[in-house]
Amino acid sequence: MYNFKRLFLNFFLNTFLFLILIIVIQNSSTKERVNLLIDETIELPLSFIIGTSFITGTMLGQLITPLDNKNH
Repeated sequence: MYNFKRLFLNFFLNTFLFLILIIVIQNSSTKERVNLLIDETIELPLSFIIGTSFITGTMLGQLITPLDNKNH
């Protein structure tokens, strides 16, 4: 039950951060392309790229941490 609460809180917090990110970057003028292995993306605001990578990292870290604790 404790892990479910942590996952729910993490999901809620990251969703809130993503919504705030969308609101804040509307006036951003610096745009870059992300070079993927296959192709490049469209021009995205640099703050959006940095913000989504941070949010993705925190979500993946939260999912990986319970798996690591079970092995110890």
